[in-house]
Amino acid sequence: MAVDLHKKAFRAASGGRPAEAVTLLRRALRALPVTSSSVEVTTVRIRVLITLSYGEAETDSVEDGLARLRTAAELIATLPEGPDAVGLRAIVKDQEALILHRAGRTAEAIALYDESVRQLEAGRASGAVGVATLSTALMNRGLTTIAFGLPEAAERDMRRAIELAEAEDLPLLKAKALGNLGDIAHLTGDIPRALAYHEQAERVFRLLAPDLVARTQIDRARVLLAAGLADEAAGHLDEALVVLRRRRVGQDLAEAELARAAAALLQGDPTTARQLADQAQRRFRRRGSKSWAELAALMRMRADFASASATTAPAPPTSAAAPTSATAPASGAAPTSDAAPTSAVVSSAVVSTGVASTGVASTGSFVPAQARSAALPVAVTPPPTRASARVTPARATRLAERLTAVGLTDEASVARLLAVRMAIRRGDTKAARTVLDQVPAPGPITPIDHRMLLRLCRAELAVAVGEPGPALREAEEGLAELGRVRDRMGGLDLLCGTAVHGRELGELAVGLVLEHDGDAEAAFDWLERTRAQVYRYEPLPAIDDPVLARRVAQSRSLSRAVQQARLDGRPVAELEERLDALQREVARLGWHTSVWGRPRPVRGVAEVRAALGERAMVSFVTHGDVLSAVVLVAGEATLVRLGRAAQVFESVRQLHADVDVLGPDHLSPLLVASVTASAARRAERLDEALFGPLAGLIGRRELVVVPTGDLYAVPWNSLPSLHGRPIVVAPSATAWLNARSARTSATRVVLVAGPNLPEVVGEVSDLRGTYPDAVTAEAVSDVLAALDGARLAHIAAHGEHVADNALFSRLELVDGPLFAHETARLGTTPEQVILAACSLALSHIRPGDEALGFAGALLASGSRTVVAAVNQVGDRAAAVTMGTFHKLLADGKPVSHALAEATAADPLRRPFVCFGA
Repeated sequence: MAVDLHKKAFRAASGGRPAEAVTLLRRALRALPVTSSSVEVTTVRIRVLITLSYGEAETDSVEDGLARLRTAAELIATLPEGPDAVGLRAIVKDQEALILHRAGRTAEAIALYDESVRQLEAGRASGAVGVATLSTALMNRGLTTIAFGLPEAAERDMRRAIELAEAEDLPLLKAKALGNLGDIAHLTGDIPRALAYHEQAERVFRLLAPDLVARTQIDRARVLLAAGLADEAAGHLDEALVVLRRRRVGQDLAEAELARAAAALLQGDPTTARQLADQAQRRFRRRGSKSWAELAALMRMRADFASASATTAPAPPTSAAAPTSATAPASGAAPTSDAAPTSAVVSSAVVSTGVASTGVASTGSFVPAQARSAALPVAVTPPPTRASARVTPARATRLAERLTAVGLTDEASVARLLAVRMAIRRGDTKAARTVLDQVPAPGPITPIDHRMLLRLCRAELAVAVGEPGPALREAEEGLAELGRVRDRMGGLDLLCGTAVHGRELGELAVGLVLEHDGDAEAAFDWLERTRAQVYRYEPLPAIDDPVLARRVAQSRSLSRAVQQARLDGRPVAELEERLDALQREVARLGWHTSVWGRPRPVRGVAEVRAALGERAMVSFVTHGDVLSAVVLVAGEATLVRLGRAAQVFESVRQLHADVDVLGPDHLSPLLVASVTASAARRAERLDEALFGPLAGLIGRRELVVVPTGDLYAVPWNSLPSLHGRPIVVAPSATAWLNARSARTSATRVVLVAGPNLPEVVGEVSDLRGTYPDAVTAEAVSDVLAALDGARLAHIAAHGEHVADNALFSRLELVDGPLFAHETARLGTTPEQVILAACSLALSHIRPGDEALGFAGALLASGSRTVVAAVNQVGDRAAAVTMGTFHKLLADGKPVSHALAEATAADPLRRPFVCFGA
């Protein structure tokens, strides 16, 4: 009976049900004789005690668990010496190490694991130890080395565990190791690989261990949040929360609620975030997890701050380039508008927060909330509301003191900086100064987001006391510091993620220039400083120095390990010393050359003016609710106020919706006539708002357009004054100049046909006549190989723009999706790319007002020009447009000229745009 109970208990403990295991194991102990000289009975008692030690450590106390192990060790000493005794001693060490690791005593745990694994390997060789036992020990050691910031060692253990599990057909053990590989990939910044591992693990858990699904959903959701996929993360967490609440799993449930609160902030729902943070805080307190409870309190305060910002803040003077989202789902709905993220920080060890790790300098990251947070010169104290009553400098300062007391010093600084912003909003600049003086100077491993928040507070305070000069200096120095961090980023996702940290600083500076100066050239230069981020890098090959690559990965992992140690209340001195040494080694090895790209300078007015020639550049910008344009033409810069931004963006959404309706091929003539008339009126209205005031400046010149927000969704040639006019759209003037210089000597043409496009067979066939030496490809691997180093790539395939994270936008090919992030890893991206179907020109507007989508990923990776549609487009309309376009292109017409002519015949049903140069 005791043996059967132990087997059931072991399955319960392995399946994530420690309380159930404890009940079964205590019954097993009662079923055994109180005293017995039988080796068999003693061995069963030892095994029961070993398993019970883990269960009681999880459900009661660490000391209870260790006491059970001491009893087991005493009993092992009574056994005859042999393989069984050797194996059991190793298992006791392994279990003790596991309990110590769970208690935060990581260094002790690793030493025990090393000894245990050596003994278990020897025991397996002699037949005394089973594969499952050794595999479990390897995984446990790997988890501990992850927590200690050693991803390479952790991955070696996981790979070995998988090898053993496969050899002995142990699918559940393999799935657990795969999930751990997902955690390692997340820590080292490889988001796609982390998601793939967690998905594989979850599939097995659903079949073999359903109780483990909720835990892996939390892990997967954290990765999704790091990738900016808030809605998907929320879906996983909501499913997990139902199970965890039913099972009353305290720690996992509280962690899931805290992660869900972060997702709610990303979704623009501070009320839900506040409620979830409250629930998590209560659970952490009941468990005695003081550090976690204070972190939940910080999340709650961030939610309150977001609510107060949305309900009480006067019109911000600094929203120069509010990052609204010019995106539209495949259903044809109008583009949605995401509000800008606020500056607030949470431990990346708790939830990955929608912004990728900032590399070696970061131990935390922003959790963007969707309510606008303005940098305000407070002229009038707004009326109190329930949200603003909760958000007071005194409360934030007290929270900072509690965070300091539990060792979360970075989070304490964040709470104080929130107090500074609250005081500024209340008009109490004296109190703001006092609290700001209490924030310690940044140290060598202070995260970049903390540094930028500190500069933002200094700048806001300077504005509030009427000193714009110091505010602009803080913005200038802060953006330069952020640029130095960005220069070291190891991938496009990380490069994009850093922009959030400087968003509000940039907006503050642009707002000051627009409102108080009105100098068009100064406004242009500040716009370039804030917008020219992702697209100013010259992509480079992956690191070919394996030592450097390993050190970079270790630095990312160790920075998060430091944060986790602080959260758990463990000593961090040793980890910080190791991180500091790694940073010095990375600098010595020359990471400034970067995995992603070599930084190129932000271009000024003079350089852009010289390159424009007879063209005109129109750079749009919002400030408050005013849309303006900085126009460069004929050597002069002019600032023109255009009107209310909200009205213009609403016109964009209406036009976008009409053009989407016109997309399908087989519409009734009555519907076409009705919607065309509506779209034409809206196009005329939008044209008048955007270009009516500029007509005298730009005349009939070719245009380079730098949009803002929802303007990225405009089919520009559909506007009456722009019919047939060559237009290039660029995310910044710097990006346009860089794209102009991105010529190669490549000659290869690539033609790609996706599935389920009835008109595409004829289109691609016709293009083979235009390009007789073209390479054709259909499968993902073949397409990527063909694209690498091509001069021109024509891709006719359905696709989907993913608004939450544009790097996961995809093309549907015959054997599955090709993701945007995969094109970003090509050695040499094609010089010119034509995306002939769907709305893959749509972009998610990243912080800093830079757009990123499938087309943007290609441009950021080095493509010179990308032609794509900003709306749904019918297969027939696309085929006809592309036929004309390629004939003109083959005749020597520049891309923008050829596209203007090809769309002029029916611009409302041919919403293609030329991006880049």
